Amino acid sequence: MTVRIGVIGAGWIGREHIRRLTGTVTGARVTAVTDIDRSRAAEAAAPVGGRVAADGAELIASDDVDAVLVTSWGPTHAEHVLNAITAGKPVFCEKPLATTVEDCLRITEAETANGRRLVQVGFMRRYDAGYRQMKQVIDSGAIGEPLVVHCAHRNPTVPESYTSDMAALDTAVHEVDVLRWLLDDEIVSAQVVTPRSTRKRFAHLRDPQIMLFETAKGVRIDLEVFVNCQYGYDIQCETVGEEGLVRLPDPASPAVRTAAAHSTRVPTDWVGRFADAFDTEFREWVARVAAGAEPTGPSAWDGYAATAITRATVTSLQEDRTVATDIRPRPAFYGGAA
Repeated sequence: MTVRIGVIGAGWIGREHIRRLTGTVTGARVTAVTDIDRSRAAEAAAPVGGRVAADGAELIASDDVDAVLVTSWGPTHAEHVLNAITAGKPVFCEKPLATTVEDCLRITEAETANGRRLVQVGFMRRYDAGYRQMKQVIDSGAIGEPLVVHCAHRNPTVPESYTSDMAALDTAVHEVDVLRWLLDDEIVSAQVVTPRSTRKRFAHLRDPQIMLFETAKGVRIDLEVFVNCQYGYDIQCETVGEEGLVRLPDPASPAVRTAAAHSTRVPTDWVGRFADAFDTEFREWVARVAAGAEPTGPSAWDGYAATAITRATVTSLQEDRTVATDIRPRPAFYGGAA
């Protein structure tokens, strides 16, 4: 079947996903688009033959929408996801699932009451080939039990509107999710250490930040978030185990020898670095929807955990202390202990 998808939010990421769903992913068609800016919704809908819906509620309730994609402003996510659950329609929500822990829990409770998983959260790193290879190595036991994880998330620059809190809420959130998945473990505490700040930042920003996490099994994670590194978009991850280590491979790039130097290209943004992961993410989601099956990607519970952990990280930055994440026990509905 062709999955008819309604898109809520026609900003840059919404338009990019519309392009992906119509030009790259088979078995999907965008039938409706809505945005707070109606003209922007019309510009996004017209090239793919979609209509402009009055608002998110009307789009979700429409007979020509089988599944919903939420790419609107973060504080609106909870409303749209809850409406989709009430309508019984699969919903893919770009991160964050919601901007507060309370709203995330409302979503998990509504989905549990519905009795069937409908929500997938847009943490695309789980679909990156390199991370999936790391996951296979860790799960195989080849490096023994994980002990320490070293990570870095570096951007060349960020706009002046980027705040110190966003280092956790918008940037480190991707590592938070993928590390929980890689280790099959929960993050129980967060601490932020701020070294000397780069002169390349805007004056209000604390950059870089070192984030220290501890998991329920005692694994220690250090994450460098450096969003004005200048040289490129650089994602690093290394898991050290009892018997070896596994390192995330850099993206494939030709090695160039010229002018007495040997070099390889570093990506300049996250779009190029994770383009294939985005494509795979949507192919797998559309295939599950078409089959009438529950999604297998990041769940509403994963969205809740990510929000709880990043909020604790922000508190640590603001209050200069280690903060417990206070994540609830995982319900059996989401794969927790019965």
